[in-house]
Amino acid sequence: MFSLWDIFWIFFLIAALQPYLQRRYLESQRQGLIARIERKRGSRVILLVHRQETMGLLGFPIMRYINIEDSEEVIRAIHLTDKDVPLDLVLHTPGGLSLAALQIAWALKRHPAKVTVFVPHYAMSGGTLIALAADEIVMCEHAVLGPVDPQLGQYPAPSILRLLERKPADKVDDETLILADIAEKAVAQMRDAVKGLLSDRFPPEKAEEIARALTEGRWTHDHPITYEDARAMGLPVSNEMPEEVLQLMSLYKQPVRMTPSVEYLPVPHRAPGRAEGG
Repeated sequence: MFSLWDIFWIFFLIAALQPYLQRRYLESQRQGLIARIERKRGSRVILLVHRQETMGLLGFPIMRYINIEDSEEVIRAIHLTDKDVPLDLVLHTPGGLSLAALQIAWALKRHPAKVTVFVPHYAMSGGTLIALAADEIVMCEHAVLGPVDPQLGQYPAPSILRLLERKPADKVDDETLILADIAEKAVAQMRDAVKGLLSDRFPPEKAEEIARALTEGRWTHDHPITYEDARAMGLPVSNEMPEEVLQLMSLYKQPVRMTPSVEYLPVPHRAPGRAEGG
């Protein structure tokens, strides 16, 4: 016969284990679906997903962004993939550290086999930078990309440069002049990076046009670039989103705590018929 105290402890243990069991169940479901997509498409599937999560027992919401740990994991997944095996990257992110995003983008660009980026919902800022490295960007009907103009603290770099165009230098304080110098370099560096990512698929003039549109501050940093906008811009976009990718995203529903932002099956991928040491 259970006492009231025994029932309390049983309830407490079940409540404590429930988030862990739910997380393990979702991880298992995702891993199984990733394996199924890889078999179907003959590719390496990588997920780079950032969603709001709760922190510890206190339940404070935190936002996740592209960081160095993400770039390390994505690059490791690419290194574990044979050069003849295509890469499928599922991307869902508000952006993040430009250094990390560029590391991922260049690693994708250097992969010899086809690289496809799937954007079920949104890939803003650094996420768009990563998508530009793909041979094909697959977007849902309502999915969006975003501008990649550099941000210096709370200010867009192009806006700082426009300030100097409208105001004499002797009327601007030294700190703003220093920011403007950094902003000029940041915009030029980002524009060159975008042109480099597009260089294999576009003539120099077209790559320059796209790079300027995305980096010059034509829009606010959170401006949504729709599938139609991306297509009109000339980006290699498609709207044929596989149903399995949408199913994957449904396995990231919140609240889910401490899920990895990068996920893949951590085993080497070899092209069919290629020996392990070949």
